[in-house]
Amino acid sequence: MNAYSLHRFRTAVALGLLSLAACTMTPAREKVLPDRVQVTWAPTEKLSEVKDNPVWRGWLKPEEWQRMLGDHLRKRADAVLPAGERLEVTVDDIKLAGDYEPWRGPNLQDVRIMKDVYPPRLDLHFRVIGADGTQIRDGEAKLRDLSYLQRSLPMSNDPLRYDKRQIDEWLNKEFVRGKS
Repeated sequence: MNAYSLHRFRTAVALGLLSLAACTMTPAREKVLPDRVQVTWAPTEKLSEVKDNPVWRGWLKPEEWQRMLGDHLRKRADAVLPAGERLEVTVDDIKLAGDYEPWRGPNLQDVRIMKDVYPPRLDLHFRVIGADGTQIRDGEAKLRDLSYLQRSLPMSNDPLRYDKRQIDEWLNKEFVRGKS
């Protein structure tokens, strides 16, 4: 065995041991999301985003964007809710920002096209429950961001950035500015 082969062998063994060590390490703790904010969704097949996309184009599947938006809503709502209060949100319908234009050809059939005619939409019902279990208020919101492309956002490559901004603005209006 020449010096080069010996070096490659030692490198392979070292990498193998590092991989084994990484597998046996305890996994990182998952972020614990607040349980005082509950998010439920209408049946997936009834949501506009799914009905209007029958072949499920795109790399984000419904269970993924539902989880991502639900996690975002729970985290942000927990930050603005007064201590002791709970929030229950039911998403009745959603249409994510942008849409697919399959007529652009097979290379772009999974690319979400952002145009003014494809604004994000979100219809929801919510209930705020006090520490004593009584309902403080309930309501519904029909969120639309018709100028989503004209307003600046910090540099972001988050595919749900417009949808998340819409949620943030609703929470700010409903629970922060609405209190004054």
